[in-house]
Amino acid sequence: MLFLSMADGNETSEKSFSYEPTVQQFEMENKLLRDTVQQLKNQLDMLKSTPLMVCEVKDVLTEEIVIKVPNGNEFVVNVSDEIGKLRSGDFVLVEQRNLNIVRKHDISQKKFDVEKFVIMDKPTLSWKEIGGLEDQKLEVQEVIELPLLKPKLFKEIGIQPPKGILLHGEPGTGKTLLAKAVANSTNSTFIELVGSELVQKFIGEGAKLVKDLFTLAREKAPTIIFIDEIDAIAAARVELGTSGEREVQRTFMQLLAEIDGFDNLDNVKIIGCTNRIDILDPAITRPGRLDRLIEVGLPDKKAIAQIFNVHSKAMKTAKLKIDIITDELEGMSGAEIKSVCTEAGYFAIRENKKKVSHDDFMQAIEKVRRKESEETPHMFG
Repeated sequence: MLFLSMADGNETSEKSFSYEPTVQQFEMENKLLRDTVQQLKNQLDMLKSTPLMVCEVKDVLTEEIVIKVPNGNEFVVNVSDEIGKLRSGDFVLVEQRNLNIVRKHDISQKKFDVEKFVIMDKPTLSWKEIGGLEDQKLEVQEVIELPLLKPKLFKEIGIQPPKGILLHGEPGTGKTLLAKAVANSTNSTFIELVGSELVQKFIGEGAKLVKDLFTLAREKAPTIIFIDEIDAIAAARVELGTSGEREVQRTFMQLLAEIDGFDNLDNVKIIGCTNRIDILDPAITRPGRLDRLIEVGLPDKKAIAQIFNVHSKAMKTAKLKIDIITDELEGMSGAEIKSVCTEAGYFAIRENKKKVSHDDFMQAIEKVRRKESEETPHMFG
């Protein structure tokens, strides 16, 4: 009951108005509460439900299906006609207890697990940004760049270009830079991974990653696959070994099979990289595979000056004695020369200077050499 007071002169009168909810309003409120309760019940049932497991169909028998569970084991299970037609390579959702197939997995087979292990991008590094390495640049351009840009030339001449190259040499000499530069010059997708990442825990997973890697490369073609530290999976094979070593060999054999499985003029090229060419299995470098070996060594004095110019051109410097600096940089890799430029900048910043001086570079060279000697293990002791 609602009361209203109204003033009229000296007299005050009260009028009352009654408000009572209608049956329709009660029904609407009741429906809203029922919907809320049902929604909460559905969420509770969902949280209580057993999670399904994603499995791969390995083989289709007459009335049964062979599935592979995530740990690598395979099982023969029955399948209902309601599931629909399944083929080898499809993914299905199964119950964890009895492995009954519930339904076909909706995610496309093009969802590659290997994407979690690789760095895939379009590099922006150009040939001009690499100091020195003139001979190596020319070889990489002939073997990788030319077949991707002008495949008709090779067809007309009637020769097959190499499928890939193997860059070898000391760390920090520019092997990765060469691979990124050729990927940029050919507008190719650059897939980079470390060889040790292909070594997996369970049997067969490493080989599957290699297979997925090349499938992904074909999807993104033109593609350059850069495998750093390829010696992690391509070391010389031994007769006997642990189960881990045997798994590495399975992965290596899959890599060789994938390299043999595509044509020389396909839009996929492989660049292997290693600091230990002496331990590689000869099978990886035989003709028809990574048969072009390119050594990337330490820069000479002319290359040192070019590399130093590349990394210092954006710096504000005072008058420098370039000849003295390049003499002191002799024996350093490209990565170490870049580190010298960075350290020289820090020396200038610490002293609140607006330009990097000659002394800053000399102190930086001394610091980088001292760091290198500390990191190098001693022969004895």
